[in-house]
Amino acid sequence: MANKAQQPPHLHLAEVTASQFLDIWKHFDTDGNGYIEGKELENFFRELEMARRGAGVDPSNPTFREKMKEFMQKFDKNKDGRIEMSELAQILPTEENFLLCFRQFVSSSAEFMAAWRRYDTDRSGYIEANELKGFLSDLLEKANRHYDDQKLQEYTQTILRMFDLNGDGKLGLSEMARLLPVQENFLLKFQGVKLTSEQFNAIFTYYDKDGNGYIDEQELDALLRDLYQKNKKEVDLKNLTGYKQSIMSLSDGGKLYRGELEIVLCREPIV
Repeated sequence: MANKAQQPPHLHLAEVTASQFLDIWKHFDTDGNGYIEGKELENFFRELEMARRGAGVDPSNPTFREKMKEFMQKFDKNKDGRIEMSELAQILPTEENFLLCFRQFVSSSAEFMAAWRRYDTDRSGYIEANELKGFLSDLLEKANRHYDDQKLQEYTQTILRMFDLNGDGKLGLSEMARLLPVQENFLLKFQGVKLTSEQFNAIFTYYDKDGNGYIDEQELDALLRDLYQKNKKEVDLKNLTGYKQSIMSLSDGGKLYRGELEIVLCREPIV
């Protein structure tokens, strides 16, 4: 009976609902860091193979390793050796196909951020759940997509089920940005940069030379390059330009205030 209780949910289904997708995600992302990686990844692939083949699988078998390698080559789009939410959506197609649909609606992270800023009026890094419908409607219109109220309500409810896990009626920027295509989600690039409030305040103060409480685009460029070097990340000028553009979408007329940059570099996702 113990094995039955631990059996992963829904993997045998050809199509899963949004809530079933979330069940699967939470089952395998055991440390809640937003990725299925390491032992979690091996467990996921083993259970997926068992569910689809209806037979036991031996992870020590060289064939298993080869199949897992082929599997990762197909689905690990950013080649970081782990599976994230948007990649899992392609492995397990959902009834509503909500993740893939959302990604098609947003052509760039700058567009996403511009829409976010309109609704996160107090720059807290959150939008209220009752504003989410308007936020999604804005994104759909920007992407020139036709939709009806029923479809909009469906997407709204799906994303609420995904991210408002504690039921506080708030959705965080970090969580919502995970729905962006991997190459567009600049927030993921900084997830490895674990800045505490003290570290963030120190670095912001350093670049805010005149102490006016905000930095401009040139100062942001220097700050990001500094962060790249300190975290031994390679600077890609094309990507850096895109990240700057996206972050500056949060700015107020070219002025990036402390609270806005803190959302990107300091706040940890609420899982």
